[in-house]
Amino acid sequence: MIGDVTLLEFLSLGSPVEAHRPWPRFTLDLKGWRLLVDRLRVAEWAVMAEWAEREHIHVALRDETNGDIAVASHHTADRRFLALGNVRPGVIRIERAIHDVWGLAPVGLEDKRHWLDHGRWPSRMPLSAQPMAPASEPDSYPFLKAVGDGLHQIPVGPVHAGVIEPGHFRFHCQGEAVVRLEQRLGYQHKGIEGLMAGATLAKAARIAARVSGDSTVAYSLAFARAVEAATGCEVPPRAHWIRGVMAEMERVANHVFDIGAVCNDAAFAIMLSHMGVLREKIVRANDALFGHRLNMDRIVPGGVARDLSDEGAEALKHLLHGFVRLFEEAYQLYENSPSLSDRTVSTGVVQTSLVHRFGAGGFVGRASGRGHDARQSPGYPPYDKLDMTVPVLTEGDVNARVQVRFAEARESLHLINRMLHEMPEGATSVPVPDVAGEGLGLAESFRGEVVVWLRLGEDGVVERCHAHDPSWFQWPLLEAAIEGNIVADFPLCNKSFNCSYSGHDL
Repeated sequence: MIGDVTLLEFLSLGSPVEAHRPWPRFTLDLKGWRLLVDRLRVAEWAVMAEWAEREHIHVALRDETNGDIAVASHHTADRRFLALGNVRPGVIRIERAIHDVWGLAPVGLEDKRHWLDHGRWPSRMPLSAQPMAPASEPDSYPFLKAVGDGLHQIPVGPVHAGVIEPGHFRFHCQGEAVVRLEQRLGYQHKGIEGLMAGATLAKAARIAARVSGDSTVAYSLAFARAVEAATGCEVPPRAHWIRGVMAEMERVANHVFDIGAVCNDAAFAIMLSHMGVLREKIVRANDALFGHRLNMDRIVPGGVARDLSDEGAEALKHLLHGFVRLFEEAYQLYENSPSLSDRTVSTGVVQTSLVHRFGAGGFVGRASGRGHDARQSPGYPPYDKLDMTVPVLTEGDVNARVQVRFAEARESLHLINRMLHEMPEGATSVPVPDVAGEGLGLAESFRGEVVVWLRLGEDGVVERCHAHDPSWFQWPLLEAAIEGNIVADFPLCNKSFNCSYSGHDL
């Protein structure tokens, strides 16, 4: 609510769009869009995602005061729209990417540099009504300048040592202190939105599962929920619970391994060994229970692709018993290692005001005081049948992010155990009807809220689909976190965020 007006009351001044579920969508005229931009200067309405079509701009919003969700749309007859980025900095890069891909110009946005397009695509603005000829040569990216005595630059990437996705980091330093960090992403661009257009549900589901491989369950779940909302498909209760088990297994696997990697970057390699063993136990269990180490393609529209047998459930209960003991031993090792706390406490601090301003979710937001979790609000099965605790800290440093991840993994283990004991019997999937409609789906990944919006034609083919990764709102905060720290602490800060390159680059 802003003043005396709620989000839904404001958007209802526009024109409602039929067959958009489960939350409403409204089309705003130019005056309405300008009023929306003005009202977004106040933080009570959170931006969840922003995306485009050839002549339309869309933004998903959440009213933080009452939890209401809605989508606002605007027709851009001249391929221009008033930018949201001037009042919500978290979407600046999104709007730059929209211009790169769709050719819609964000009016008033000061930063007009290309974001995803590095000048190497076969065409410019490839999904616009009038794609342009490719660049004659790759772009030379104009990094921001830092002015001062004794400043020097350190370029890192896009190719890195080890198994890591590509991204460029440009440091401006004074001695060892970082004055400014600027990122250059987009090297992992796969053309997801173009691949989705015209795809069957089966093909589109496989594409969604590969937007960001370490979050394949979350993306599959968000996509499936969007399809089910658009078509009115009712998923069997047992399928919801199996989905929940898969989602929490993914959360645990990612949290424990990333905790180990953070410790490794603080020269405490033994923790990486311990946590690597724990992750391997989880992914092997996934393979044994569902046939894939990451559970890729195991959540599908209408349910799940594979049931959980009684024997499998008992085996997982047995695994969890021993897993919890090893997990708590690792936590005590972390807590009682002064050399670790010396590196993690007060390093890479993100202020609470920034996470709210950027709308950052997941453990990055929760470590800095923003406690949003899509499993609780708006909530979805099976979490609506489970009491769960969302850990929130306010210190905002590397240690806080690690502590939140320990707490989340611990809660996930508890949730898995409850799901196994309370899981209902019954079918695990139903056919999805071939009907036209629009749907918005949410799923809480280990990084935060994944948002998928889509439109289906009458033949069930995907006409348009957008997938939003939580890393869009977290990557900019990494730049803020490292300022004032030393260069040697960047790997530590970076891993404590572990933003997705692939999910961001689309």
